[in-house]
Amino acid sequence: MNECALEPTALLEAALLAAAQPLDEARLQMLLGGALGRPVSAAELGQWIGTLEGLYENRGLRLKRVAGGLRLEIRSAFVQALSALWEPKPPRYSRALLETLAIIAYRQPVTRGEIEELRGISVAGSTLRILEERNWIQVVGHREVPGRPALYATTREFLDYFGLSGLSDLPPLEKLADLIEPTPEFDLSTPADPLTQAPLLGLPDPEGELDAGTGKPSSG
Repeated sequence: MNECALEPTALLEAALLAAAQPLDEARLQMLLGGALGRPVSAAELGQWIGTLEGLYENRGLRLKRVAGGLRLEIRSAFVQALSALWEPKPPRYSRALLETLAIIAYRQPVTRGEIEELRGISVAGSTLRILEERNWIQVVGHREVPGRPALYATTREFLDYFGLSGLSDLPPLEKLADLIEPTPEFDLSTPADPLTQAPLLGLPDPEGELDAGTGKPSSG
């Protein structure tokens, strides 16, 4: 193929592979328009996206829409089969961290005291710090009560990591208790972790959301 003649669907594929994070449609229109030297309409982009979805229908990659936009990711079966590529594994995270994250996801915005009341046990400062460092939670305000405690909520990166387009994709909170198993530790940072952690949190399986452009979990 003549590389000077940029084919739009191939250009879209290249953009998604090169990106370190999901790309929304406005950004894609701008990128592709700049590369093609002409404006790209929403209708055109939609057509190219549909073509690309068809190309990946029976492949190891898939095109996935998450809160941050579109991304290419490796399907879960292939993440599991190729897990040896991602050694050594990063540190493992505790059940307390997962429970805290789940409470924030379902009850947001919520204070540390409210999390502790729901869990029936204190929340270590390191737990909240780890979640903030992963950019899965953020302070969105303060409760107007004495002391003005911080209010925590999840981020767009949290939605992207678990393959959610929005909070409306979370299953009912009532199902959470049945989904949390008494397992001491779960790895939240390996490529295969969404396959085990998503059910724990009551989240839909993001089908191995390993970013095809970076080779890392798609956490933004």
